[in-house]
Amino acid sequence: MAEALVSVVLEQLASISLKQIEEEVNLVIGVDQEVQNLILHLQAVQGLLQDAEERQVKEANVKSWLYNLKDASYQINDVLDEWNTAILKHHMEKQEKECENNDLVLAKRNKVWSTVPSFLTNILICFGQIGDRIIMRHDIAKRIKEINERLTLIAILRNNYNFRSTVRGTEQVERSKTTSFVDMSTIIGREEEKRKILSMLKSESRHQLLIPIVGMGGLGKTAFAQSVYNDQNVTTHFHKRIWVCVSDPFEEIKIAKAIIEVLNKDDTRKNSNEFQTLSECISENIDGIKFLLVLDDVWNPTDPKWEPLKEALQKGDANSRILVTTRNNKVAIMMGATNDHMINLNKLSDQDCLLIFRRIAFFEKEKDESKLFDEDIKNKIAKKVDGLPLAAKTLASLMRYKKTRNEWVAVLESKMWELEEVEQQVFQSLLLSYYDLTPAVRRCLLFCAVFPKDYEFDRNELIECWMSQEYLSMKGDREKERMIGQQYFDNLVMRSFFQDFVKDRVNDDIIAKYSVIERVENV
Repeated sequence: MAEALVSVVLEQLASISLKQIEEEVNLVIGVDQEVQNLILHLQAVQGLLQDAEERQVKEANVKSWLYNLKDASYQINDVLDEWNTAILKHHMEKQEKECENNDLVLAKRNKVWSTVPSFLTNILICFGQIGDRIIMRHDIAKRIKEINERLTLIAILRNNYNFRSTVRGTEQVERSKTTSFVDMSTIIGREEEKRKILSMLKSESRHQLLIPIVGMGGLGKTAFAQSVYNDQNVTTHFHKRIWVCVSDPFEEIKIAKAIIEVLNKDDTRKNSNEFQTLSECISENIDGIKFLLVLDDVWNPTDPKWEPLKEALQKGDANSRILVTTRNNKVAIMMGATNDHMINLNKLSDQDCLLIFRRIAFFEKEKDESKLFDEDIKNKIAKKVDGLPLAAKTLASLMRYKKTRNEWVAVLESKMWELEEVEQQVFQSLLLSYYDLTPAVRRCLLFCAVFPKDYEFDRNELIECWMSQEYLSMKGDREKERMIGQQYFDNLVMRSFFQDFVKDRVNDDIIAKYSVIERVENV
């Protein structure tokens, strides 16, 4: 994050003097050298930030240094916002004054002030406004000097850490058409589990309402559930299919409303915040209906929250089914599942992981590039992903942008793999992909972190948000900004930061979720 932030601040510092020149005003006097010093200090550390951000994960002192740098950068950003506001205000006052002068010229030239007191009052108000501006400008100058002193110390302290300088090339985003998103609808290595769960779904057993899919993060529980949910045998077997993202915390009212929205979106009771009303609505709408409900990513349901919802769902046809994806076996048991009616996903074989990797890393690539995929590289990749399909997918999304064997080896030998963390393969692959982003694309990704997990993004709306934040600034060329935004979005898609794509039925636009970004949003 520091690299993206410093990049933004440098852009602002470079433009502030230009704005003052364009507006023909010098609002903050005596800080030209201070601004230049800020630029020099930030430029001095900019090339070191990629190494620093990678090392902060394991080195607490580096993390502390980065924290101070980010905090100082935020302070600069705040001061520059005030400075820009002052310039804008001056511009508006200048325009108002010109309008007033034009009005006076058109008015009677012999008009005089009716009373002296009002004239004196205007003078006092004028001097008061001038005084306020002087105080504000003095405060901006003082704060810039204070921040510069702090940044000077931060820049000096960088010498204690022997950071490795990294020089990025000219920023070019690889263009990627939306049609080139890799189709991963065919689930690799889960054929037997899928046969078993399809058998459970079509079974006539009346004591098999709940079927949990259990496994650690990164095993592809959601992707597996989606492949089952969309299977032709399932779509023709059930009258209604409902998919609800649960996540943490378990909110029974939110889940009930999502269920009703699919069952009967015209039922006005869905707007109620009383669970009893929602429960009755569900019971009535599923009466005699054979439905499939998927509760995806369930973390911590409790008996008081789950049992009333389960009771309402039991009013449907006896052959209805509820699929639950969860990381915790105890959650499945608490919800009423038995071991006989549970699908436990295990790690994939090395061969299956490499097949997933190859499909993504060499998608739409020349056959000659697959020569990078020799036995030595295969063994290293298999070791890194350790049977986790999401790790294979994320690493492949990163390698897709690497053109030479040396670049591949550099990724596989990165210090990031030394992290000791639960489910570290996915996290490591994700961090590698995150640090490989250019500052501009990373800035757009970090903007998304303010939204909750499983939030559904409309691609065009997200690009408009980036544009409003001036993340795609092309000096007023809105069409070019949209084009750059689409390239950034596609870039993030290919690196697995966005998942689960559907097309909007109205405007044929791409709707996407992000479900892995929360692992890097605090970096």
